[in-house]
Amino acid sequence: MHESYLRFANAGQLSIDDRTHFYRYAGHVMRSVIVDLARASLRERRGGGARPVTLITEQVENLVGGEEEILKIHEALDELAAFDPRLVEVVEMRYFVGLTEREIAEILGVTDRTVRRDWEKARLLLARAIG
Repeated sequence: MHESYLRFANAGQLSIDDRTHFYRYAGHVMRSVIVDLARASLRERRGGGARPVTLITEQVENLVGGEEEILKIHEALDELAAFDPRLVEVVEMRYFVGLTEREIAEILGVTDRTVRRDWEKARLLLARAIG
């Protein structure tokens, strides 16, 4: 959240009108922060300027963490935005910010049930997109 706050503060021209606007923007910023961190982590993992070392282990395949999954989700969300922007907002607020269905419903001005349906729909579409 600290990185997210810094991005808010450095934006300078950002004008948050109300709580709803703040959380919508926060979801987008948190997604951006997490994606940037995942990319940096993958760059480091792939060498990051370090001298290559050969590992002799069968566990190497298991070292790939959530960074690649985060990037796949990010790309799938970009595609989903063309189809249904509200689904993207629900995912950003739920997955990247950690808000509850009730909080998201309040922010978006819809019912909890609508958020649950949107979350399930988005999960299915993202699962299909990332394979």
